[in-house]
Amino acid sequence: MTIADKKADLAGPGISTYEEVEKILPNDYEPLLPPKERMKALYAIKHYIEENLAKELNLQLVRVPLIVDRESGMNDYLDRDGSRTPVEFPCGLGLDKPIQAQVVQAATKWKRYALAQFDCKVGEGINTDMLAVRKDYFLDHDHSSYVDQWDWEKVIRPEDRTLDYLKDTVRKIWKVIVGANRHAQEVCPGLKTDRYPEIPEELTFLHAEEILQMYPDLPRKQRETKIIQEHPAVFIVGIGWVLEDGYPHEMRAADYDDWVTETVTKDGKTMHGLNGDILVWNPVTKRRHELTSMGIRVTKETLKQQLELSGQQHFLELPYHQMILNDEIPLSIGGGIGQSRTYMYLLRTAHLGEVSVSVWPKELKDICAKRNIHVLE
Repeated sequence: MTIADKKADLAGPGISTYEEVEKILPNDYEPLLPPKERMKALYAIKHYIEENLAKELNLQLVRVPLIVDRESGMNDYLDRDGSRTPVEFPCGLGLDKPIQAQVVQAATKWKRYALAQFDCKVGEGINTDMLAVRKDYFLDHDHSSYVDQWDWEKVIRPEDRTLDYLKDTVRKIWKVIVGANRHAQEVCPGLKTDRYPEIPEELTFLHAEEILQMYPDLPRKQRETKIIQEHPAVFIVGIGWVLEDGYPHEMRAADYDDWVTETVTKDGKTMHGLNGDILVWNPVTKRRHELTSMGIRVTKETLKQQLELSGQQHFLELPYHQMILNDEIPLSIGGGIGQSRTYMYLLRTAHLGEVSVSVWPKELKDICAKRNIHVLE
């Protein structure tokens, strides 16, 4: 295990090769449903999740932007190093100074602003049917430049900023996903199969620091793979804070999730972070599969602390960040649940392209076709 291995593993999906992709795709794949029936099940899942997230978390569906003004600071950085940049273009015919618009990479920051815009009270929140473009992904079986998420956000009280509140919210989300799986099987009985195990009824909660202690010599993705083979549905807490080995579990943006707050002391070690990811074992691809990233959001104090640690204090001048500093938008919890990722998991498909329509390189499509994986175009 080298330092370079850990550094290379910190940010996002990273870069691979199609030779590596070819090695990991299943050789004996048979889709459980044909494309038309798969769409029927997909929309049954979509409607179930939207309806039941609203019930469990007290959310209302609202409209969400596809583009934002660059100068607003609203766009999602995804990773704190800014290596994944948004699609940008000038718009506004006839303006002396066109608006520099950016296609959203996620609605993470906009949602918190939107809570105030829609006058949400404590305990109320919003959900969105968010579409985005992330051009800087390596395109493989579970990463696409086209992104669809249920991006949700909810107003909380200062006393709700606890690990217990975070875990309670995560359990409600998992309850909805488990229910959506049962509903899809009722709508399309072809999804009931002995070929794959049922999804777990309960999540296992582990802190990123605990997983590092279990597998100190492995880089992050390999640690995740090890832990979800033992616990096939896990919520990893505390993503962004520098762990005992000198690296964060993953580079997390500094201006939405709170990853600096001290939360628990275990075996004499203080752990940090009010955020995390749901990861599952995908029995079709036999790989780690991320469904959602979420967390309790920064306060004005933790925003300044995280931006200082990230060397991004200049962000504090942006309108979005000024709203946090001036208490113009509420304290909140929120996250993004990958729609196509969830469909892929529940419909037991081997590729995102079987549940969403995007652009894929010919090399990838040819590799997939040899394995009976046919992407939608």
